[in-house]
Amino acid sequence: MSFVRRVRGVRVTSNVLRLFLTAASLVAFALSAHAAEKQRIEVNDYVIDAELVPKTHHLGAKAKVKFTALDDISTAVFELNNALRVTRVTNEAGKVLPTERVTQDFTVRVSLPAGMSKGQSQTLNFEYEGTLFNGEDSPVEGLKLANVDPDTSYLLYAGRWFPMVGFETDRFTATINVTVPAFFQVIGSGAKPGAPRPAAGGDKTVSFVWDKPSFPGTIIAGPFVETEASNLRIYFKPNHKDFAHIYAETAAREIAFFSQIYGPIYTTNLSIVELPDDTVPSAWAPQVAAIASRAVTQKVNYRLLANTLAHQWWGASVSAAAKDDFWITEGASRDSEVRYVQDQAGEAGFEEATKDMAVGALAYDNIPLSGAGKLDTFSPEFQSLVTDKGGMIFHMLRWELGEANYDRTMKSLAQQYAGKSVTTDQFRELAEQNSGEKLGAFFTQWLDGTGAPEFKNKYTVYRLGSNKGFRIVGQINQDLDLFRMPLEVRVDTDGKSEIKRIEVVGTQSTYSIDTFGKPRRIVLDPNNWVLKNSPELRVRIAILRGQQLVAQGDFAEALKEYQKALDANHSSSLAHYRVAEVFYLQKNYQSAANAYRESLNGDGEPKWTEVWSHIQLGKIFDLTDQRERATNEYRQALQTNDNTQGALEEARRYLNAPYKREQAGQ
Repeated sequence: MSFVRRVRGVRVTSNVLRLFLTAASLVAFALSAHAAEKQRIEVNDYVIDAELVPKTHHLGAKAKVKFTALDDISTAVFELNNALRVTRVTNEAGKVLPTERVTQDFTVRVSLPAGMSKGQSQTLNFEYEGTLFNGEDSPVEGLKLANVDPDTSYLLYAGRWFPMVGFETDRFTATINVTVPAFFQVIGSGAKPGAPRPAAGGDKTVSFVWDKPSFPGTIIAGPFVETEASNLRIYFKPNHKDFAHIYAETAAREIAFFSQIYGPIYTTNLSIVELPDDTVPSAWAPQVAAIASRAVTQKVNYRLLANTLAHQWWGASVSAAAKDDFWITEGASRDSEVRYVQDQAGEAGFEEATKDMAVGALAYDNIPLSGAGKLDTFSPEFQSLVTDKGGMIFHMLRWELGEANYDRTMKSLAQQYAGKSVTTDQFRELAEQNSGEKLGAFFTQWLDGTGAPEFKNKYTVYRLGSNKGFRIVGQINQDLDLFRMPLEVRVDTDGKSEIKRIEVVGTQSTYSIDTFGKPRRIVLDPNNWVLKNSPELRVRIAILRGQQLVAQGDFAEALKEYQKALDANHSSSLAHYRVAEVFYLQKNYQSAANAYRESLNGDGEPKWTEVWSHIQLGKIFDLTDQRERATNEYRQALQTNDNTQGALEEARRYLNAPYKREQAGQ
């Protein structure tokens, strides 16, 4: 098995989880990258009639689009998937309007002979059709976001399958009528008024009405098995129907957890849907949480599910006002996921999840988050900044404000801006109101600044006298002159550990801590509340960048990044494993085998590298007709008793029958 796949895998271990969440953020940013001009209209409401013909992968649709001019205009510009051809656009009087298709930016430009004044509204009627199958015309190169297929049809909002503007910033209402084969289940946002209606050819039409401005533009249809449990509807394929209840139970716990922090979810009707593996690992819409098929296993991928569900608060309910504010919704969702990990997996899981965020936050540390809006929204830089650095800002704000003030801030954000968009300045003002603190310096430091401090600790231990204990006098040094943050210092002694919160200001900060027991070790920021650099993180950052380059097909540059990781830590099992993956993808089996052996002889971090190195070695031996050596590797994999990403099942499968490349679809 390869953990390199970016579009879009299931995140199970820490680094794998981090990479695929980065990939998942493609959905959150899939629209505005190509728009070359300022948004000059906003859509208010849609009435869409769409017919899906899975056998021919065809979509035929009519869309009645009510919109308002944000400026004086003579042309209305809408974004639409390049695979779809507009056959006619008419105004409210039925007059056919001239249109121009611009494939470079996925737009349709409609001429308005009478023009429109700022604040004026009108309705246009679009008729369009096309084939949605291979994703060649997708807004995101190499990623299918809209597909009509007999197995599963999905029309994700990010796929621009209807004329749209202002992705995830322009809120709208919608009535969507979808005609599908009679045996299909159809999932979307909003109430279904009445039972499905019969349609021509034995098909049926299902309607969805969403009357609160949001982003109800996702439709998923297919031969699902519907299961109702814990006030949720689960739509899984027949081979996964037995997992429906455990996913419902997990989702119910996650919703209850988030509701306790942020307030109740805006709706009690929520559907969890299985997506095919040829698209994103997760997607969300109002009342909809979709996860990739490979995530649907006996062992619930609760992190992926938590992040997807958190978008019901941060995205569907509270949205970003502009591209520069995407860090709020994406970062809050990431932080929500990490908080749930803390609740479920304890402090060890919390520490690992926090490190995941820190790695992504520092992967491109020469770009300020406040400047992310100028980046290509499909770039790894943009994704890492808004998702992971955004998540770390929320994480650090929790530390800066304290648990009670932070929770009060987040609940206020969720409730005061429910059904609205929020700007960065509005969020800062809200945090200041709920905490009573001035936070201008905090937000300036982390939004406008780049990099992160690397702390160094110098100290001297003094004995205070017989039975009076010890005093530690120390100095914390770091290289960012404008830095200011509280930092935790933990002193481990022969007895009870002592913890003190100190204020680090500038490049040098002194502290003094008294202990009764003799100090044995001093740890700065032991619970990883502050974004900081370290040799360990630099290794993980290089590996992450290498994985992103592999996902882009740039193997040579990926190997350079992995070598940086090995230069910093030659015993890194993960770095050796990633090098092996590249060689394996290149069919350089001898070099791959050598690297997998190095991974096994390394530091064993993360633990899953052991079981998967044995499996990959077994595959290499099978591919080179060395069956006895292959079976030995599969047996060693089984002996690890590590079933990360279904490792044990895979080892048993190839122990029973030799691995063949065709079986993996490679």
